Amino acid sequence: MNDRQIHILVVDDEPPLTELLTMAMRLAGWEALPAHDGESAVKQARAVLPDAVVLDWMLPDMDGLQVLQRLRALSPTLPVLMLTAKDEVADRIAGLTAGADDYVTKPFSLEEIIVRMRGLLRRSGAAQAPPDSRLTLGDLVMDQDTHEVWRGGKPVQLTPTEFELLRFLLNNPRRVLSKTQILEHVWGYDFGGNSNVVELYVSYLRRKLGMQLIHTVRGAGYVVKPPR
Repeated sequence: MNDRQIHILVVDDEPPLTELLTMAMRLAGWEALPAHDGESAVKQARAVLPDAVVLDWMLPDMDGLQVLQRLRALSPTLPVLMLTAKDEVADRIAGLTAGADDYVTKPFSLEEIIVRMRGLLRRSGAAQAPPDSRLTLGDLVMDQDTHEVWRGGKPVQLTPTEFELLRFLLNNPRRVLSKTQILEHVWGYDFGGNSNVVELYVSYLRRKLGMQLIHTVRGAGYVVKPPR
């Protein structure tokens, strides 16, 4: 995501729902600008032009389509995610035709809202796509976010230290890493043990992953390569 703060205008006339949406936006790392009616939403947008909007269809002073038109007058490319209890195809078409970029019917999950919003921000250029959290080498896959590892589609259980060692190796494919480099990165600069611990943990990984991935380079260290 870009270094500058992302602002999301959250417009809904139900205070509990607005509070939940606001909290979800902030947990996602964005600044939420709450509004409970159309007039305050437009006023908010004039004061701080948001990067995207979560907009309820039914508001007490004007409907969401009217608010959408006024927001579009401020910024023709402003991404808008419409919320509504209406699930008719005609209503969806009306919302999208009026300029909404996406459409979610109530009830919805907060996770869905965040996923949809991330998509809108990426497409608008307000936020960059997050880096892929997965590292792969042949049929070995590591998810750095969930700390899961698979080999040939089958899960592999690793200890935290085994995981960090494997991650360091996978982040440096085909590069020979010395025992000193591995000790400093995985165990820390102040590690007081000897280099035999590297050999020990490499043997643990080979036992769990097979012998074909981690290769010993005599007198130099270790290197990971995809199996031939």
